[in-house]
Amino acid sequence: MTNILVVEDEKNQALLYRNELSAEGYSVSIARDGREAVTMAKLNPPDLLVLDINMPGMDGIEAMGKILGENNRIPIVINTAYSSFKDNFMTWSADAYIVKSADLTELKKAIKEILEKRKGQ
Repeated sequence: MTNILVVEDEKNQALLYRNELSAEGYSVSIARDGREAVTMAKLNPPDLLVLDINMPGMDGIEAMGKILGENNRIPIVINTAYSSFKDNFMTWSADAYIVKSADLTELKKAIKEILEKRKGQ
């Protein structure tokens, strides 16, 4: 089963992602901030990472840098409410950049496409 690590500090949003992605057949783990994500990714590297940017403590951009520094093969989907982060060159390392929405169709589509692409390599 494909393991997805979702990094999201808002509890209700994290639960929504867990429920929706589990319904798609993925195993979903939740990290509440960047530090927890770095630790979890190091101990049990996920098949894909869904990453919020604006979080307390270590933000998503710093976490992404640390995670990719340890394992640059983990695909990353940035999922944030702020489209302005697209201009930050660090976000260019991500495989996809999705602006948060109540409708997770775009996120689920990006995840599926990235995983299929990786499977074909």
